[in-house]
Amino acid sequence: MMELLTSPEAWVALLTLTALEVVLGIDNVIFLSVIVSRIPPAQAERARKIGLALALIFRIALLSILVWLIGLTEPVITIAKFALSWRDIILIVGGLFLIAKATHEIHAEVEARDGEDNAKASPSAFFWVIMQIIVIDLVFSIDSIITAIGMVQDIEIMVAAVVIAVGVMYLSSGPVAAFVKEHPTTKMLALAFLVLIGVALVADGFHFHIPRAFIYVAICFSAAVEFFNILAKRNRKKRAKSAAG
Repeated sequence: MMELLTSPEAWVALLTLTALEVVLGIDNVIFLSVIVSRIPPAQAERARKIGLALALIFRIALLSILVWLIGLTEPVITIAKFALSWRDIILIVGGLFLIAKATHEIHAEVEARDGEDNAKASPSAFFWVIMQIIVIDLVFSIDSIITAIGMVQDIEIMVAAVVIAVGVMYLSSGPVAAFVKEHPTTKMLALAFLVLIGVALVADGFHFHIPRAFIYVAICFSAAVEFFNILAKRNRKKRAKSAAG
């Protein structure tokens, strides 16, 4: 442990891996922000904390079973010379779930069904939100930890990077969730991001890697456009109030 603390290479590895884990955690934060917006604020806060706690638990638990986790990358199914590992299958299923969930949420937003508020307050709504968070946390955790294994050999560095990244997720998830709730149009944008991320997960499962930089640039560009749209809308409201006064 002391060797790691005094090693410049270890600190560089920690900073690099932490930055990567934070970037990979963006998907988790977006999903959490969207899914908890379907339930009342008190339950949403609990669900958000539970979701982030589970994200940390899953990641550390997976790190403790590294041998099994590395085995997930070994082919288990071969179809016409196309081999799939358990990791590939998990990514495909998780990506399809993400696409289906985001599409369902988009449909619900467009339809704006009556009685939705009553459904939000039901006890079963909170349960299903937690179940969905568990599924996505598991998918993102496996992808995140396998990435960490490929970059760093020391488990201490992996654990430290994961803990720091989840801490950053915890600090950012509240403001992101509040922003999504305050500005409903951003929810539709976030759902579109989830569809995009789901497609990327499915593609990864079929060994067609879409560089994450492309996805995050698209997300940042769309978020910037939405930010200016919100800013323009706020300025129009101020001018309207000034004219009325």
